[in-house]
Amino acid sequence: MPYTFCHKLMKEGFCKSKGKSMEITTRDKILMNVQKPTRYTGGELNEVKKDPNTVDIRFAFCFPDTYEIGMSHLGMKILYYLINRRKDTYCERVFAPWVDMEAEMKAHNMRLFALETGDEITNFDMVGFTLQYELSFSNVVNMLRLADIPLRSSERTDQHPFVCAGGPCAYNPEPIADVIDFFMLGEGEEIFDEVLDIYKQWKKDGKKIRKEFLEKIAELEGIYVPAFYDVSYNADGTIAEFKPNNPHAKPTVRKRIMKDFDTAYTPHSIIVPFGEVVHDRVMLEIFRGCIRGCRFCQAGYVYRPVRERKVDTLLGIAQDLLDCSGYDEMSLSSLSTSDYTQLKALTDGLLEMTEKKKIGLSLPSLRIDNFSLELMEKVQKVRKTGITFAPEAGTQRLRDVINKNITEENILKSTDLLFRGGWTGVKLYFMIGLPTETEEDIRGIADLAGKVLDTYFAIDKQERAKNINITVSTSGFVPKPFTAFQWEPQNTRDMLIEKQNLLKESITSRRIRYTWHDNKTSYLEGVFARGDRRLCDVLIKAVENGCKFDGWGEYFDFDTWMKTFEQTGVDPDFYNLRPREYDEILPWDHIDIGVTKKFFIRESEKARRAETTPNCREKCAGCGVGSFGAGVCYE
Repeated sequence: MPYTFCHKLMKEGFCKSKGKSMEITTRDKILMNVQKPTRYTGGELNEVKKDPNTVDIRFAFCFPDTYEIGMSHLGMKILYYLINRRKDTYCERVFAPWVDMEAEMKAHNMRLFALETGDEITNFDMVGFTLQYELSFSNVVNMLRLADIPLRSSERTDQHPFVCAGGPCAYNPEPIADVIDFFMLGEGEEIFDEVLDIYKQWKKDGKKIRKEFLEKIAELEGIYVPAFYDVSYNADGTIAEFKPNNPHAKPTVRKRIMKDFDTAYTPHSIIVPFGEVVHDRVMLEIFRGCIRGCRFCQAGYVYRPVRERKVDTLLGIAQDLLDCSGYDEMSLSSLSTSDYTQLKALTDGLLEMTEKKKIGLSLPSLRIDNFSLELMEKVQKVRKTGITFAPEAGTQRLRDVINKNITEENILKSTDLLFRGGWTGVKLYFMIGLPTETEEDIRGIADLAGKVLDTYFAIDKQERAKNINITVSTSGFVPKPFTAFQWEPQNTRDMLIEKQNLLKESITSRRIRYTWHDNKTSYLEGVFARGDRRLCDVLIKAVENGCKFDGWGEYFDFDTWMKTFEQTGVDPDFYNLRPREYDEILPWDHIDIGVTKKFFIRESEKARRAETTPNCREKCAGCGVGSFGAGVCYE
């Protein structure tokens, strides 16, 4: 819906007012003063509509970023329909209001509201956040403030909603532990119904004692209630002990997974936004997990084991999503699309339904070592898009350290095929600040980009595209929990700047463009990625000081964060710039993702020797996820 047209509707009283007929509400009026009103209207095609008075549970699904980001997230699309398939529950969407909308809400004494009904979420039964990125933590706190919900779980009474969270950043829940009542660890399709069933019975019993509900769900596998655990510290600031203080709490909380992913719930409908969103297309999740074992990649481990959907299942889902939405583009979603064992059969089947209708098909996450020009030509008949390859490191030694398991030959062969096939743009993504990195490794990035350019010019003019566009992009490496590098120190900001400058000097061709990620955001991400509960005070104070939308460059305020660390007496360098010993108790040691700590230690030692580990289908490395009894471990 165009911006001006939506304003016209509101002025004429035709904008939907959630059960108030033609009456113009306060929300309708203030939407005429904000930049993108469609972020807040709801009412899109395929939105779920229910009468809130006929359900037992009202659930606010909160995405701690803008509408455009949240509506692009596949997990939210899945869980929205998963929860709403229950007749007793109404799940509504909530997004972080942009600064213009927040100002209007405060001026009119409005609390944070849900899109579907426009109701304030303060009186909902549950408020759930998905934690996709550490720099969204400030938005979680700010959204609770806007909802007038106490920021700390210890301050909430029986009259307040329960605040829960899940997602990849929940695997180290400690930096936000004081804020969240309970975490759901693992895959929501597996655990949500159990939690909601218990809540419904608890609410029906009328006891309304928060602790009793939390004790009941704490007995479920995958539920972590931070208040049921005590942490003590050594004189040097490291953790001395982490133990339960409630008999219902488990010493270790194990994640939940869907063992049979082919039959796992997936929606056959999709909300179509009025305005443009980041990923404005059908997203088809073909499998979950990753076989590769890159030592820096948290997602590759926390989503193990690999579980695939069958081709016929995926084709049925794809057809339904295209039919109900009218989208003209589809993207295959996974951590490594080209590792799908039935990719050719799937793409052939998808092309049959998309090619005649001019529906574009994109394949992100392709591996350089099994890049197929035939495949790319098939799926990009409708429209050619740019290609991104991720060598990650500039030299073979460092690629072996991180277990990337690709060679320079793989890279140059793939780019040669790309240029011969008519592609004019290639983006090469690298990390700087990796463990054991040297100046030679940094210069190696420039050398590799130069060889890719040479590959283009080595092709006869009649066989290659007319123009060439090579982009080298780098980001600062951030050590993450549940990886082989979780014990490694992060590079200082000065070190990263020095390496960025070295790389800029080393790239001599004007045909190679260099872009880099802000080292200040990498620094803060590193602090919260491996932080503990002492960061909760910092987080709450930072939001009081005005911090929010830290993932957005125009609003990220590094100086205010540093000031907040000083005010709270917390040293951020303690969390990201120091090495850890293997025997140190880590803030996430009480979380079990299936991959053992012994395995990560073995991988850490192999990294120091620059030894590689084969992928899961070549040879089992004994990581531990076989204990789930599912997926690639049992193929």
